[in-house]
Amino acid sequence: MHNALRSPSLWIAAMSVVLALCFLGTRGIWDPDEGRYTNVALNMLHSGDWLNPHRNHEVGHWTKPPLTYWAIASSVAVFGANPWAARLPAALSYLLCVWFAWRIARRLSPGSERAAALAYSSMLFTVGASQLITTDYVLAACEALAMWAFVEARFGTGRHPRRWIALMWVGFALAFVTKGPPGLIPLPVVLLFDSLMPGRRLHRTLQWSGIVLFVVLALPWYLAVFHGNPGLFHYFIGDEVVNRVATREFGRHGEWYGWLEIYLPTVVLGTLPWTPALWRWARTIPTFARRWRGDAGQRQADAPWLLTALWLLLPLVVFCLSRSRMPLYLLPLFLPMACIVALQWQREGRSLPRWPWLLAWVAVLLSLKLALAWWPTHKDASAWADAIRERAPGDVHEVVFVEDMARYGLHLHLGTGTEVEKISLDALPQPRFNPAYDEPLDVELGEHEAGVVWVCKQADWPVVQARIASYGYRASLLGTPYQKRVMFQVEHVADQRPPPATAR
Repeated sequence: MHNALRSPSLWIAAMSVVLALCFLGTRGIWDPDEGRYTNVALNMLHSGDWLNPHRNHEVGHWTKPPLTYWAIASSVAVFGANPWAARLPAALSYLLCVWFAWRIARRLSPGSERAAALAYSSMLFTVGASQLITTDYVLAACEALAMWAFVEARFGTGRHPRRWIALMWVGFALAFVTKGPPGLIPLPVVLLFDSLMPGRRLHRTLQWSGIVLFVVLALPWYLAVFHGNPGLFHYFIGDEVVNRVATREFGRHGEWYGWLEIYLPTVVLGTLPWTPALWRWARTIPTFARRWRGDAGQRQADAPWLLTALWLLLPLVVFCLSRSRMPLYLLPLFLPMACIVALQWQREGRSLPRWPWLLAWVAVLLSLKLALAWWPTHKDASAWADAIRERAPGDVHEVVFVEDMARYGLHLHLGTGTEVEKISLDALPQPRFNPAYDEPLDVELGEHEAGVVWVCKQADWPVVQARIASYGYRASLLGTPYQKRVMFQVEHVADQRPPPATAR
């Protein structure tokens, strides 16, 4: 027992668990991203429809495949409707990636596994992302599973390589059900690596059993929703894949220099405190490239370095060329960066950092998490829920945002039976899939629903109030403005108008 307590492996595992779970549910759900994913998952859980993602009972939400929603809904079903449960899938994905870093580094270069797990578990970006509800950490874990299986097949003991390749395709299938085609970005890495290795591989990556397994696991959901929603296939391919990659339609730093302002800080700051090791490795890339050019034997000798370099650099080039750029897109690349750090430290003969230094860094990370939990922001849906409860005259069953950003995190903080909608003042032409608004004002008014709190920008209140009155309804303010928004209720007053004069 005494030796176990002194084990660096045990301390790395304990540190990772603390960083993953501590303060996980302290802050409320942040809109728009956390609220949107949580809302869809809660709608699945509440409606029982786990096939079709919905942002409310009337409008579907088709920006992502369902695996992340399934994970969040399952967690909430087990642990209750609270931020901790909603964020648990991301935290568990982080812990899985720490374990995969350990396993992959151990196969690539025995003795480097502790440094790889430690680097991944303590990087600023990997820890910070584990506290966010997005699809990216689930995707990172699925891709890590695929790459671990490939590493076992190519660098392992040689037992059951076909089974490992089959598991690799399972990982790619899960990634495909998490984020679609972007989940397959590591596949060219393994294909290129195999092509650069000398000799013919007995067990090929493109084996039929693995491809069949991928088809069986990855495609049924797509086929089902494409069949039930005509036109959805073209939307997925056109808007969610081609337009995101090739156009600036989504406004995600599509300028030619966008990769510099988004990805350079993400790598340099996100890999802290391990950035210097990555920089030392980056300086050796030209040397490695010269050694590998035309020398298959040298590529074989440097196989761990070649694989990790391809795993990092090939997807990074794709992300830089894409016109849609966000920091979290790089999250799956932090695992190869952690392995590179470990290989670099091993080559330089460095030992693990001293524990007092590591504990100080962990304290910094936990302090940042706590500071974010108490940082006042208009994105915090829990604060919005408190403001609505203070002003609402009774139970709240629905919150309607009039031409304003919908705070979907209210679905969790006001109760799973609360629906959130975003409406427009006028009927507008909208796409069939993922329209900007759920419906126009006159349609929402005509539903005559009880327990509804309405929200609009304070500056728009006179216009909204007048438009509601023009339809025969009266809008009455609820308390004082909040975050430059007014909350109000709507009553149908058409029946209170004087009856028409009867003929004498």
